[in-house]
Amino acid sequence: MTLAAPSTAAFHHMRDGTPEDWAVIAREFGAYARELPGRVLTHLKLLDGDFGGFPVDRLTHCLQTATLAHRDGQDEEYVVCALLHDIGDTLGSYNHADVAAVILQPFVSEENHWMVAHHGIFQGYYFFHHLGMDRNLRERFKEQPELYRRTAHFCERYDAAAFDPEAESLPLDFFEPMVRRVFAAPKRSLYQRALDT
Repeated sequence: MTLAAPSTAAFHHMRDGTPEDWAVIAREFGAYARELPGRVLTHLKLLDGDFGGFPVDRLTHCLQTATLAHRDGQDEEYVVCALLHDIGDTLGSYNHADVAAVILQPFVSEENHWMVAHHGIFQGYYFFHHLGMDRNLRERFKEQPELYRRTAHFCERYDAAAFDPEAESLPLDFFEPMVRRVFAAPKRSLYQRALDT
């Protein structure tokens, strides 16, 4: 008779953890991590019905942004970034771009990560002056011309243009396989070595 592997570690303080404890945790982590795309999509759905004064709700805005990027021929990773760029609105009312960027960071290129992390400042070009703010805050990033152009293009072509109540958007189901593929394996992570073993 073989004993079943324990389902939880035995330590009460991490300093007392054993390789066996961490094998249990690694096993559980793997199963939990595989469900990340589903959790991300569930969280994105929280934006449904949340207008915040805009002409479309936040989920529709995300779907329109991703639809525009997809129809313009952007690659799958970029389209997923477009879809998730405002996922931080629910928990990061004051730093939504940072929240979205942190979620995406392990799975996307540095350029796409930078674009999502800075899109809030670049988007401000279209409205900051109406709120007594400096619409040209994005100019401080001119010394990074490739990233500047990429993010300005994202905002001009996709993000700022995605508030049309009459526009046709692809449904979330269309993008779900893309999200699952992009989130299938991290490209960059503190835990990469452990994940690769």
